[in-house]
Amino acid sequence: MGAIDSLADKVLKGDVRATAQLIRRVDDGDKEAFSDLAKLYGHAGRAYIIGFTGSPGVGKSTLVDRIIARFREDGKTVGVLAIDPTSPFSGGAILGDRIRMQRHFLDDGVFIRSLATRGKFGGLTRSTADAIVVLDAMGKDVIIVETVGVGQDEVDIVNSAHTSVVVTVPGMGDDIQAIKAGLMEIGDLFVVNKADRDGAGKTVREIMFMLQMNSNSRRFDGWETRVVECVATEAHKGVEEVYATILEHKRYLEDRGKDHRKDLERNRAFGQLMDLFREGLFERALNKLGGEQVLEVIVQDIVSRKNDPYRASLQLLNSVMNEVSN
Repeated sequence: MGAIDSLADKVLKGDVRATAQLIRRVDDGDKEAFSDLAKLYGHAGRAYIIGFTGSPGVGKSTLVDRIIARFREDGKTVGVLAIDPTSPFSGGAILGDRIRMQRHFLDDGVFIRSLATRGKFGGLTRSTADAIVVLDAMGKDVIIVETVGVGQDEVDIVNSAHTSVVVTVPGMGDDIQAIKAGLMEIGDLFVVNKADRDGAGKTVREIMFMLQMNSNSRRFDGWETRVVECVATEAHKGVEEVYATILEHKRYLEDRGKDHRKDLERNRAFGQLMDLFREGLFERALNKLGGEQVLEVIVQDIVSRKNDPYRASLQLLNSVMNEVSN
């Protein structure tokens, strides 16, 4: 009787249920999933990764839905990781993005999964990089990561995506200033969605002006960041131009050679390594100190002003170092 396939073995065979199960375990922080991830890592690195980011309400999910359809028309398989706000009750993802993309659920060539932010700043969850590895090893040609939508803090996407798409809309006032404060540096493509609204032309001009003023807005020399108007609810109004620009950027990276892709892979690997290191270090330190109960006592002392977070953090660090040295 042959050995039973591990989850990793099933993922490599394209098993949808195994893929969903492994991503769920990763999202839940199950350390036993690490052995499967380690087995899959060597099979990853082939998918093209696109990040969609921007403030809430700009229509990212609708645009992603259209882009999925275009890749499928071109015969590409697609994996989607939709980073949802964490439910205050269950701690899991609210799943709003999956509802908006439901027309793709019966398509075997599309895999959609929501991940909960769990309070992680930067627009991405700690498990996003792991989930990308799973979908990549599964064999998806394209992986789309849609961030939760928290404005200027959503810059982590640059460490995960080959192409970063920043979505905005006219008439959001200070939204353009929020872009200037953070997202301007990471966008390979800016999409002004809902361009049938008044002020679309003004928004385009403002973004183009800020791109000219911001010398850091180009991730690679030679690529001119594009600004495209779009009405994502109507497939014939700019969606094709968005899709074509994404493919143009993909060709640009390919023409630049392997060194640029290696730079992207290095950034992703470094971020993933440091996240895992910090998480593991924190858990070991907490266990050394006596678990979450001790942490709760410290937090209560800070809340009651018997202590402060500055001294408390140093005390924790000293306690851990003493444990290590003994």
